[in-house]
Amino acid sequence: MRMPWSKRSASGREPLRTAFETEVLASIDSLYRTALRLTGVPADAEDLVQETMLKAFRAADSFEPGTNLRAWLFTILHNTARNRVRDRIRDHVDVDSETVERAGDQLVQGTAETPESLLLRETLTPELQAAIDELPDAFRQAVWLRDVEEFSYAEIAEMLGVPVGTVMSRISRGRRMLFDRLQHLRPAHV
Repeated sequence: MRMPWSKRSASGREPLRTAFETEVLASIDSLYRTALRLTGVPADAEDLVQETMLKAFRAADSFEPGTNLRAWLFTILHNTARNRVRDRIRDHVDVDSETVERAGDQLVQGTAETPESLLLRETLTPELQAAIDELPDAFRQAVWLRDVEEFSYAEIAEMLGVPVGTVMSRISRGRRMLFDRLQHLRPAHV
């Protein structure tokens, strides 16, 4: 039977805590990439990862050794991101309508650059980048978590708060959309 660290003796907890800290810190880059995809702004992604780390270390005693730590961290990350969005919706925002119109014009003209698009341009072919950008958000998240971050369907379902069947459907449909958008790049003889 596995026991949480808080129920073990102090001498038995230290090696587990060290292993926990090592694995948590090894996940920072992966968490940042996902946070950047969720927020689209490097500073917000850094804040999101920092808050995720803080929550993880505060809850370290409740983590069950032997379970998937990365999935646990990504669940914290997604829940924190969801809470931030909900909190921001509640906040009152003063809007400069002139700035909004200019930004809207840039989006319509396709000239606006987001940090996410800059990162993708550096790491992906332009065709693949464009195909991923065109995916609806729900499909893009599911495909990213499965194909890039390599989480299981169950882990993704828990992170996104949707049933496993929904995750499987989103991944399948997202991949199909990518395939359809990239089909013209395949050589004719394939």
